[in-house]
Amino acid sequence: MKIAARTGAVLTATALTFALAACSASNEGSTDTESSATETTDTAMELSGSLNGAGASSQESAMEAWRAGFQSANPDVTVNYDPVGSGGGRTQFLDGATSFAGSDAQMDEEEYDLSIARCDGESGAIHLPMYISPIAVIFNLDGIDSLNMDADTIADIFNGTITNWSDDAIASQNEGVELPDSAITIVHRADESGTTENFTEYLAAASTTWGQEASGDWMGAAGESGQGTSALVQIVQDNAGTIGYADASRAGDLGTVALKVGEDYVPFSAEAAAAVVDASPAADYTSGENDLAIHLDRTTTAAGAYPLVLVSYHIVCQQYDDATEAALVTGFLKYVASEEGQAQSASAAGSSPISADLSAKITAILDEIAAA
Repeated sequence: MKIAARTGAVLTATALTFALAACSASNEGSTDTESSATETTDTAMELSGSLNGAGASSQESAMEAWRAGFQSANPDVTVNYDPVGSGGGRTQFLDGATSFAGSDAQMDEEEYDLSIARCDGESGAIHLPMYISPIAVIFNLDGIDSLNMDADTIADIFNGTITNWSDDAIASQNEGVELPDSAITIVHRADESGTTENFTEYLAAASTTWGQEASGDWMGAAGESGQGTSALVQIVQDNAGTIGYADASRAGDLGTVALKVGEDYVPFSAEAAAAVVDASPAADYTSGENDLAIHLDRTTTAAGAYPLVLVSYHIVCQQYDDATEAALVTGFLKYVASEEGQAQSASAAGSSPISADLSAKITAILDEIAAA
């Protein structure tokens, strides 16, 4: 991959355009924390210009919520986000076309190396976990809202071993449910996708029958495919007998699968997703202490945990030589990591808010970037 010079390239017509805004605050005699918040807000109010990002389509609903939190106070700043998918977002960022990427998957070692050339200074890029959400296994069967499945059953459906909804492997876990004697049509992502990588990582770790490594490119059985989350969900909505996977915020009225964890079946929820994230260690490979990538425990048997979860990152440089670019990136992402920003995305997208400790850590890292 060749690193291109940074440009002010216009993103595709599918890009989401957001006006960046911040809430003003002033309290005389404030605490240090309050003073810090006021300082951040005052700085944000002086921002102007355009900030370009691209990446994970799973973040679309959250991005809309973050826009709503900002748009009234800072009309002079525009944030463009192209939900092109995690792989496309990382490519645009590494090519220098955007200032940050949204990604449901972490950079690999080659991408880490490329980020050193892309970013100013010698530190390269880091991952900041901003969006935590379960991935739902979604399906369209008339009159059925929920099904229980273990990891082997899900893997066998998506690798093409189980092809009928009345298969004993499904029926035995769903006593009393009238399953149709009809073909299963799997629906997967057509593009390189962090959601696909997280889904196949779960299948590779938790099942004995998937038989493949995790990948952002679909490697399972052939079926219908959709470009981006919206297209995949639309195909499932429009066609009976289909099954797919998507960020849980997009499940809508579709049926969803409760995963077998230990001896129980656990439906997706923000709380169940957060339980897995809190129990997961740092990733094996990072670019230093400011890189907050984590290694998710997909095989947990902890009560109430839902291991099919994605952590969507914002990938940013540790140094931007352009002061305006640095201010725009850090100003916007401080809001995203704030209690208000996380509440906005939780309400709009059903995501699980990051902890107060993680929010504080991300804010401190962004302060370092702004001052670099």
